Amino acid sequence: MRNGSRPIPGWTVEKLLKADLFSKIELGRTPELGDRPIVRRDIGHCRWWVRPLALWLGRNEGKALKRLGMVDWAPALLSDSGGDLYRAWIDGLPMWDAQPRDPAYYAQAFRLLRKIHRLNIAHNDLAKEPNWLVRPDGSPGLIDFQIASTHGKRGWWFRTLAREDLRHLLKHKRKYCPEAMTAREWAIVKSPSPASRLWRKYYKGPYLFITRKIFHWSDREGAHDRSFVEAEARGKAARRQFDGPTGPSPPNEH
Repeated sequence: MRNGSRPIPGWTVEKLLKADLFSKIELGRTPELGDRPIVRRDIGHCRWWVRPLALWLGRNEGKALKRLGMVDWAPALLSDSGGDLYRAWIDGLPMWDAQPRDPAYYAQAFRLLRKIHRLNIAHNDLAKEPNWLVRPDGSPGLIDFQIASTHGKRGWWFRTLAREDLRHLLKHKRKYCPEAMTAREWAIVKSPSPASRLWRKYYKGPYLFITRKIFHWSDREGAHDRSFVEAEARGKAARRQFDGPTGPSPPNEH
């Protein structure tokens, strides 16, 4: 394993979010990028025998984020210096933690999918609840574009992947907000694409064996760290609000 690539000047690590065979993911800051919370994916940290795949995943994520541009509901790509990715941190809790039950959340999430699909991007990993965020204002966010695909044309394969993105969103809606499901949405959930059926029949088993037994991944990888960071941030914000600029103030009497 390499010791990792050299970070951009001024990089200060605040928390290690995740480390696996493919990369090390850190939360930190640097004046070079505005001194705000930033996530760094250190691809140089990977083991030599998975380096080609790690580089492909990094390039794939960078390509998708560049096409998305500077949006506030997905990680804005700030730099790909030295092959590492620096992207904006998005405040929010993973779906499995927040468990959104407001129909408005899913209506907004549907609009987000339409936005990325208009850019000919398919996320391809939306079955995982940690890839959906519930932001502080209750709106949705999307993260983890490592296996997203960018397309030049809206051909059959792109339309298939885009439909699967939508179907996975509706599966989450079925779980947390079933009373708001429409008849058409129920029909989409119950009709996976032929590619999805082939995946489940022939490939999902080997994939789970490799990722969970060999790579020791889980579908909630990294979600606990995000929950911890968000809780810590909320605690700091609450303390700042209580303390004020001149120290603690007594609570109001009602």
